Amino acid sequence: MPQNESKLPLTNSTGQPDSYHTPVLLLEAIEALNIKADGVYVDCTFGGGGHSRTLLQHLNEKGILVVFDQDEDARKNLPHDKRVIFVPQNFRHLQRFLRLHKIIKVDGILADLGVSSHQFDEAARGFSIRFDAALDMRMDQRQTTTAADVIKNFTEPQLHKMLEQYGEVTNSKTLAKAIVQQRALMPIKTVNEFKRVLQDTVKGNPQKYFAQVFQALRIEVNDELGALKELLQQATLLLNPGGRIVIITFHSLEDRIVKNFFKMGGFSGETLDEVYGVRPGTPFTIITKKPILPGETETGKNKRARSAKLRVAEKK
Repeated sequence: MPQNESKLPLTNSTGQPDSYHTPVLLLEAIEALNIKADGVYVDCTFGGGGHSRTLLQHLNEKGILVVFDQDEDARKNLPHDKRVIFVPQNFRHLQRFLRLHKIIKVDGILADLGVSSHQFDEAARGFSIRFDAALDMRMDQRQTTTAADVIKNFTEPQLHKMLEQYGEVTNSKTLAKAIVQQRALMPIKTVNEFKRVLQDTVKGNPQKYFAQVFQALRIEVNDELGALKELLQQATLLLNPGGRIVIITFHSLEDRIVKNFFKMGGFSGETLDEVYGVRPGTPFTIITKKPILPGETETGKNKRARSAKLRVAEKK
């Protein structure tokens, strides 16, 4: 029988090889959820299962953990545990699929928004600048639009806007023009072909510049910011009073969205969405006045944790 949370100390043992994905801010995230042993929880980004496996240690036999992941590769990491419900979908469909499983309310929601190490390290996925592969970047292989499609079909103004907003690329207008000129001469279908286009427009550190450009493409292909907003809106209806939402972000665009939503119950400069019943004023009590950051020990072992920020809010 699984032990009650009060009897089980926190542990960072995940039972998964670090080669798939090392969970970031693991102990901090689990503590922040303030877990009830018989509660219902959601891990929106299952990945290698590190957060989920640790969370399960704090649930008794009545507890339920629903895990979402749109990447089919994540399925192989599922634990053999009857308390786990796997949903192979993007977390933007959270409310819909919880209802399909007859779950109306939950006690906690966790989302680690980082791309998994597995996705970066799997060359064929096209996420990393380290390998030559098709420009893909789809987290959900069922969707049709790839990064190569974006490069091929976006207009120059659309490319400019994407690079500026999602990658914060300083010379985004110049790069957008270079992309359009190059694709008129030859299709840009692979990582190396795209990197060659970037060579003449690089400003500052090339690795950082490439990372910003690739981030912009990845966010566009997967509509990451749109999905995050939908998750936050649905959380206001799904969480029980006293339930907590824990979000780990990896760049300023995500962090700003989470911070503003926790504070205002909406998104700066946007009309509140009536579909999910979001009303003026925040439905949350902010638990973390400032984001929780990984310590030196963690960043020393896992460089990808360096940009992580954890924010927590509790449903009123």
